[in-house]
Amino acid sequence: MITITDKSKCCGCNACSDVCIHRAITFKTDIEGFWYPEVNKEKCTDCGLCEKVCPELNIESLKKNDFEKPAKTIAAINKRMDIRWNSTSGGAYTALAEGMLEQGGYVSGAIYNDDFSVRNYVSNKSEDLEKLRSSKYLQSNATGLYSEIRDLLRKDEKVLACGTPCQMTALRSFLRKDYDNLIIVDFICRGVNSPKVYRKYLDSLERKFEGKVVYVKAKNKELGWRNLTRKVVFDNGKAYYGVSMEDDFRRGYHTNVFCRPSCYSCQYKGFPRIADITIADYWGIEKVNKNMDNNIGTSMILLNSKKGLAYFETIKDKLEWEETKFESILGGNAALRKSIQPAKINRQEFFKDLDKGTFDDVVVKYFPLKETTFKDKLKKIAKFILSIKYFFGFSFRAYKNFVRINFRKNTERKKGEFIFTMPSTVFDIHPSAKIKIDKSFLYGNAPVKGMRIPTCLRMEAGTTLEIHDGPLTRYGNGPYNLRYGAYIEIVNGGKLTIGQGAANVGLTIMCAKNITIGNGVRIGRNVSIRDWNGPHAIINDHYVNHAPVHIEDHVWLCTGCSIMPGVTIGEGSVVATNATVTKSVPPHSLVAGSPAKVIKSNIEWY
Repeated sequence: MITITDKSKCCGCNACSDVCIHRAITFKTDIEGFWYPEVNKEKCTDCGLCEKVCPELNIESLKKNDFEKPAKTIAAINKRMDIRWNSTSGGAYTALAEGMLEQGGYVSGAIYNDDFSVRNYVSNKSEDLEKLRSSKYLQSNATGLYSEIRDLLRKDEKVLACGTPCQMTALRSFLRKDYDNLIIVDFICRGVNSPKVYRKYLDSLERKFEGKVVYVKAKNKELGWRNLTRKVVFDNGKAYYGVSMEDDFRRGYHTNVFCRPSCYSCQYKGFPRIADITIADYWGIEKVNKNMDNNIGTSMILLNSKKGLAYFETIKDKLEWEETKFESILGGNAALRKSIQPAKINRQEFFKDLDKGTFDDVVVKYFPLKETTFKDKLKKIAKFILSIKYFFGFSFRAYKNFVRINFRKNTERKKGEFIFTMPSTVFDIHPSAKIKIDKSFLYGNAPVKGMRIPTCLRMEAGTTLEIHDGPLTRYGNGPYNLRYGAYIEIVNGGKLTIGQGAANVGLTIMCAKNITIGNGVRIGRNVSIRDWNGPHAIINDHYVNHAPVHIEDHVWLCTGCSIMPGVTIGEGSVVATNATVTKSVPPHSLVAGSPAKVIKSNIEWY
């Protein structure tokens, strides 16, 4: 008979309930929001099945596989960009699951309930992959999972089961034997969080944004895979982006405040792995293969058994993949081998306070955002000095230009923000020209040491250059990176406004009226943007000599394209290589040709 006297010895896998034929075991949720088995002694026959199936009690006999350590370590990205974009890592789970569905089999994983609690789910429908995809980062209820999978296997159905290492160990224990038609997949698990805490967190966001949560993505990639952004959308159309440790829930998770007690002494770490295949983020991929890393997510796949090796062969064509060294994954995946340490707080008081108040209350008391200390300020100063040295080297001219442009009378700067002038940059700026710097600007960056291709800025009397701050992107939010060989000319009282983004070599801007470049705009090589054609004129009733140009947020201007006067490029659009844009471009469009025409609508790009 299962009796829980030490909560750290129960992983909450729910297998004991599934194995009990007398339905004597139910689950009771404690003050922390975690469930534990309770036995109805009137129904219990003391058969001992619940103890025999418990992975915590039988870990020594269960922790085995064909190989002591993984036979192969794989770096992989899904060939379908939409799948990779919507996955937590590189889309490996979807490839594995699609392979099983194509064989007529079933797949399992975790899905959100209507209240954003999580349960395990089994399906043979490809349309269910969207809700099965992506990690949820809190404990899922697996009641009924084990018996459902067993029944399918007994009918000779094929199954790919995916879950936490403890759940998948429980599945092996529950089944009592290996099935040829079963593939077990686990993932590197740092720890499962309290569903109660997560609901309290969502409640706090609903109050702040005055709407009900309708969508949650724990690792949204709009700001990049590495930013660990949680996106929450509300029924009023508002959206929250919680970036890395600025997000209160993630900060609590990564300071180990509200994981399940068993996670602090997890028995499923290390090797051999109990699953056939283990998947995770491939942290450190930039050191292994940069071609597989563009900050959209890369999967790490461990093939732990002969069955796992064979199954990977059947789905590998869905992936761009490369075998890597096992040692390359260890530095970025500490949770593969070690349990997390308990937070240095009074856990009992934490959950009492959570019951009495709100999630915001416990955040302030137990894991507030770190305040900037004097030591942090010193580090920032040191970083600035090193950046100056890095950018300028020993170029007296670069230092001189830095002072001339940043400390002139008509330059207005936000504290700590500068235009960094590379050794090959030159300026011709009229004393009355105004420069406003809200965010630092790296002007004329030449990544090849010793390169001296000039970057030029000319500003006539009465002209204006403004460099605006912007939201965080996957590239960070500054300084703006303008590569070498640019020529920017602002004349006739014109105003040029630039948001946060980057431009490759050879950019030309001719501004005599008004040019605005939004945030997140990526500019390829040898792009030309102009709002004025000079003193020339074509005698034609449709000819426009000068008119404002507006390039909205998140636009990609590809190599060699030209943006002509009077054009607005809508948000999220892409201008193809060598296109000449003479008419405005609708949002989220791909245009190509000369003159450019819309060849695809409703696009997304990253």
